[in-house]
Amino acid sequence: MKTYLECIPCFLKQALFAAGAATTDDRRIKEVLDGVARLIPDISMESSPPEMATRVYALVKKITGVQDPFAQLKKESIENALSRYTNLKRAVEEAEDPLEAAVRIAIVGNLIDFGASTEFDLDAAMEEVFDKRLAIDHFASFRETLAKARSVVYLGDNAGETVFDRVLIETMEKETTYVVRDIPVINDATDEDARRSGLDAVARILPSGCYAPGTILSGCSEDFLRAYEEADLIISKGQGNFETLSEETGPLFFLLKVKCPVIAKHLGAELGAMVLKNARLHGGTPNSGRKGDAV
Repeated sequence: MKTYLECIPCFLKQALFAAGAATTDDRRIKEVLDGVARLIPDISMESSPPEMATRVYALVKKITGVQDPFAQLKKESIENALSRYTNLKRAVEEAEDPLEAAVRIAIVGNLIDFGASTEFDLDAAMEEVFDKRLAIDHFASFRETLAKARSVVYLGDNAGETVFDRVLIETMEKETTYVVRDIPVINDATDEDARRSGLDAVARILPSGCYAPGTILSGCSEDFLRAYEEADLIISKGQGNFETLSEETGPLFFLLKVKCPVIAKHLGAELGAMVLKNARLHGGTPNSGRKGDAV
C-alpha cells in the first residue's frame, strides 16, 4: 500500500506523541518535530507508511536517547489485557461458534494501538464484539484454510493485543509461530511483550528481523522468510502489517480494526469497522462469510 498525502500530518502527530512519551523537554520535542519536517520532502509516495514511520521513530530515539518510549504503556496494556483473559476465554467457550468468537475477539484487540490513536474505548468495543457485522467477512475461507493447515504464522501487532491473539491461537489448536518486532517501535510487540502475555506457552516466538512498524519482506530475516513461505496459513494483524503486505497473495488473512481514514478508503470500509480479509479475495459483504465468501 502506498503513502497518501493524508499520512504526512499523521507522521508529525505520531512523532509528537512518541517524543512526549520519551521526554518532557519541550526543546527536544521541538527538535524531533523539526527533524521529521525535514524528512517530508524526501518521502516516496510509492513506499508504504511504515517505511516512513521507521525513520520517524529512529529520529525520536536518536534525539531523546530513549530506546523504548512506550515501554510503560506497553506494560500497562498487557496487564490490562491479562485481567480480561479469563472472561475472554469464557466468552469463546460459551459461544455457539468458538472459532468465530475468537477471531472477533482478536480483531477487537487491535484497537490497542498508540500509533493510530491515543484514545480508545476497549470496554465499549467488547460490548459489541459479537453483534457488530464485519465490513469484510471472509470467515468461511479462513475456517476452510485453517482446517487444512498444519502450520500457522501469526504476525503480531501491538502489546496488549497480544493477549487477545493468545485466545485465538489457543482456539485454533495449530502449530503456530508468533512473529514480533525485532526492536521496540511504537507500542508494537517485541519478544519480551509476547512472553509477558503468555504467548511462549502456546506458540513459537520469532522476531521478524524488520525494524518497521509493519512487515517489509525485503527487510526481514531468513528465518522469518522461511517460516512465512512454508506456512499453510498466515494471519496478519493490524494496519501496519496490512499497509506493508496488502499487495501480497498466498494463504494470507488480514485481521484488523479500521482506525485511519486512508485505510478506510482503501478497504471501502468505515472507521471503526472490523475486517477479516482473505488476500486472495476481493470485496466481501457483511454476510459473505456465511455464503462461501465473495470473490
